[in-house]
Amino acid sequence: MRTTKIVTIGLITVLIAAASCNNGIRREPGKIYMPDMAYSRAVETYADHSNLEQAGIYYDASPVAGTIKRGGVAYFPLEKDKVGDSTNYVASKQIQSPISVLQTDEIIEASRLYKVNCGICHGEKLDGNGPLYNGGNGPYAAKPATLVGDAKYENMPAGQMMYSLTYGKNLMGSYASQLSTKQRWMVIQYIKSVQGAGKTQTPAATTTDSTKAK
Repeated sequence: MRTTKIVTIGLITVLIAAASCNNGIRREPGKIYMPDMAYSRAVETYADHSNLEQAGIYYDASPVAGTIKRGGVAYFPLEKDKVGDSTNYVASKQIQSPISVLQTDEIIEASRLYKVNCGICHGEKLDGNGPLYNGGNGPYAAKPATLVGDAKYENMPAGQMMYSLTYGKNLMGSYASQLSTKQRWMVIQYIKSVQGAGKTQTPAATTTDSTKAK
């Protein structure tokens, strides 16, 4: 009797082992708990994205509308005017800069960004005498805008400057591909700070001159 039980148990064990060792290809993995976690639909940075749409995944690498990346600032809200129109350029006067004060390290970075991207035309001193103009001896015949000392640009609202930096204006092209939204605002704040410094120095100089005259 005991021998029969041992044989029966052994036979069952052999059958189970044989069934579990089936080397055939399994087309179905069986039931999966939380398949979204087992098979991630995440998009890899350097993966082939050409067949995503066929798989039901719609990805265009653009930020989700209305979102701002960590550490960033809101995108410029106005679109570029159509040829012959200036509606949004005028409306940009009302756009306020999200950056009102630059910290010490930001001033250094904003100054660097200005010199790299703007100084070649507008000059390191914001006097419109960059290397391209060079006092009329450079390769560019027309003098770029004088950002300090010209009331037109000293009184220009930051939002309108941002429009010009984002979409370009007259002979100046767009800098949206060279500078992020935050960097453009930083450069504008740097320009405004230099303009403001020039204005605060002017009355002192006038007072000194009048004193000497007496």
